[in-house]
Amino acid sequence: MRLPGQSWSRAVAWIQDLISRRWRQLLAWRERWRPRADTIHLLLAGAVGVFGGLTNAIFYFANQGLKLLILGQPGDPAEIAEWLNPWLRFAVPACGGLMAGLILHWGLRMVPSKGTSNLLEVVVAGDGRLPFRLNLIKTLSSLLSVSTGASIGREGPITQMSATLASKGGQWVQAPPYRLRLLVACGAAAGLAAAYNAPIAGAVFAAQIVLGNFAMNLFAPLVCASVIAAVVSRSFFGIEPLYHVPEFEFTRVIQLPWFLVLGALAGGLGALFLRLLQSGEAVARRLNQPVFLRLFLAGVGVGVIALLVPEVWGNGYAVTSRILESNPRYDLFLLGCLLAAKLVATVITVGAGTVGGVLTPTLFLGAALGSLAGSLLHLAGIAEPLPKAAFALAGMGSVLAATTHSPLMAMILVFEISLNYSLMPAVMLACAVATLVSRRLHPASVYTEPLRQKGLLEETESQRIGAATQQTVGDLMHESIPPVPETATLREIGQRFLTCSRNFLPVVDAEGRLSGLVALQDLKAYLNAGPGFEAVIAYDVMRPPPPCLTPNIRLHEALPLLLSSELRHLPVVNNRAERRLVGTLVRAEALSLFSEAIATKN
Repeated sequence: MRLPGQSWSRAVAWIQDLISRRWRQLLAWRERWRPRADTIHLLLAGAVGVFGGLTNAIFYFANQGLKLLILGQPGDPAEIAEWLNPWLRFAVPACGGLMAGLILHWGLRMVPSKGTSNLLEVVVAGDGRLPFRLNLIKTLSSLLSVSTGASIGREGPITQMSATLASKGGQWVQAPPYRLRLLVACGAAAGLAAAYNAPIAGAVFAAQIVLGNFAMNLFAPLVCASVIAAVVSRSFFGIEPLYHVPEFEFTRVIQLPWFLVLGALAGGLGALFLRLLQSGEAVARRLNQPVFLRLFLAGVGVGVIALLVPEVWGNGYAVTSRILESNPRYDLFLLGCLLAAKLVATVITVGAGTVGGVLTPTLFLGAALGSLAGSLLHLAGIAEPLPKAAFALAGMGSVLAATTHSPLMAMILVFEISLNYSLMPAVMLACAVATLVSRRLHPASVYTEPLRQKGLLEETESQRIGAATQQTVGDLMHESIPPVPETATLREIGQRFLTCSRNFLPVVDAEGRLSGLVALQDLKAYLNAGPGFEAVIAYDVMRPPPPCLTPNIRLHEALPLLLSSELRHLPVVNNRAERRLVGTLVRAEALSLFSEAIATKN
């Protein structure tokens, strides 16, 4: 009689024999069915796209609800302002600015600041972690500002919140830093695509401005997120283009020179706009007043302008539509007033620190400039076959290109929001000229200026050793080694070394900045210190901080440091000024890429 224990032993033996004979085949099956990184990225990007589309819908309906509550009716703020009493045109932006500022003031006090909330900074010089609660407070403040007539766009908070949700989801699944940065870019693409019903422009925006990379393994998830976000948004708002432009045919080469002139004018206006934004922010910093007071004063400024030009309320969507429709009310004088008033109102609003986007106000400025240029040409009896709307549409794209320094994104966005292909050759020409002129007058764009001020855009030219080495330090960066404070005792440092396999530990000061390194071998000199052993702290034994890497440095630029360093894990800091640890670069892993690149080249 066979006992149960013997049957179980035979079964285990049979399974072990099967595994020993078939283990290679089992491993091959596992590798075949294991999802590839590209597949994972596409699935995550699809989820980000859904959240991006829903974020756009939630923000829109919340905005309309607030306007119904505060102003008594939903709709475009500029159209509402035209029917309001003058004192309400003044009071609503002022009170809205005060309330939005108080949300920021008290909200930021209750929520501790952990890292930056700038989505470009966490991609260029960080690990892709965006603080959720901090950005939620900023979104609520922006929602109130947009609903009360601030000269700001809603695309900013939608894009920011979509990227924040993507980052938070990535943190929840414990994604590595390189995947978190990709998810942030997918969130930005989804937010912009949903806000403008422009999936191509959303993907290009994220690839060119956020990631700075059009590699297919990165661009495909961006496209996936943008497409899904746009389709989800269309399920709420339909498929109609954002702006309606009268039909006309652009078929003559002799008409192109006028768009060269328009591009040059747009480049000058874009550079002026960027300089005024920079000056406005500098003035706000010098005032050194609480944020609620600054936003209140900005609201007062917008309210004063609205007493004479009510069209400055809001992001300018309705007024831009009227300009594109060649509304006869908008003559030369009114177009000039609209251009100047909107420029000043937006500079005041953004300079004070109001949370929001500048893309839609920029489109307003471009439409006003283009229509003004077209009106002047028609007054002089020139280019009469071309309607003013043609110049307005080209002006929108060229001023946008001048402020973002991204002509490709500007061209595509103008096409997607108007669905007018006939004028695209003229728009492309104007965008290219505007970008060249603006870059000559103001090197940084509206997105890169904050990074430039923090020293995150250091560019060097080095010899390129294979395509693989064009990756950045951030692409290979791992989680940072937990540092020890300068006040840590030798006993605490010794316990840390016993629980890890590192030969060096980073040391940070009270503000979290890298101040040095403690080497395991340097502790030997203090083993026989006697009674004074407990008095020795990390500050006494640490070495000076080594030359540090930043996430935006290319690998071929980091090669001299990799070869000269004795560290197996090189510290990575956010920038050379603040020196806050954001990760670590494994020396052997980086050098192996060089070996593979050289072997491939040979």
